[in-house]
Amino acid sequence: MKGVVLAGGTGSRLHPLTQITNKHLLPIYDRPMIQWAIEAVVKAGITEVMLVTGGAHAGDFLRLLGNGNDVGLDRLSYAYQDGPGGIAQALGLAERFAENEPVLVMLADNVIERSIAPMVNAFRAEPTGARILLSPVERPEHLRHLGVPEIGPDGRVVRILEKPEEPPSAYAVTGVYCYDAQVFSVIPTLIPSARNELEITDVNNHYASLGVLQYDVLEGFWGDAGESIDAYYAVNDFVRAHGANKG
Repeated sequence: MKGVVLAGGTGSRLHPLTQITNKHLLPIYDRPMIQWAIEAVVKAGITEVMLVTGGAHAGDFLRLLGNGNDVGLDRLSYAYQDGPGGIAQALGLAERFAENEPVLVMLADNVIERSIAPMVNAFRAEPTGARILLSPVERPEHLRHLGVPEIGPDGRVVRILEKPEEPPSAYAVTGVYCYDAQVFSVIPTLIPSARNELEITDVNNHYASLGVLQYDVLEGFWGDAGESIDAYYAVNDFVRAHGANKG
């Protein structure tokens, strides 16, 4: 199983901090944000990773991470996303790197208190379809800004709704996903969204429609450090006090 860490995007929600750098290079407590994502992947037992980024600061990742050995990787590859084509398009750039293996995909602005290894190991045990990580969210007004799963009576995900006015559950879809190798056949079939991007929610809904989208519910803190300035500082405060990626 290989890892794909996605660190693209314009970071517009974190302006003006991101007018001079990629948001994933901003500090979270004592290290750049990207290093927390890579640590999460390494602690899940994956040591071959492709980092997908873009924009004017893409070369800064190479200067920071090099060949990846210093952050626990055996192999670190890079891909460049030319323009804001969406998360699913960014994932598609890793097709040759994946070499027909399943992949763990992590959005690099996601910071999680506990290890994602249980989710990854569950997918390794049954590496077909897809598996997503959910987080409980107490405030409905927050859910209205997130991807929210509708869960049927049988406990399966029926579909995922983006920014629903009436959230169908009290869970948010985090930016951590496991996919079988068929995901690279799904991506070319997607229709660009209204913002002219290929959406990862459409990938997940494809698997949901086939009844092969599994999920885990994480315990502990989850934060999207790229969601807003307030969220960025909330993640910083949490990690400073409690750490992240704990076993």
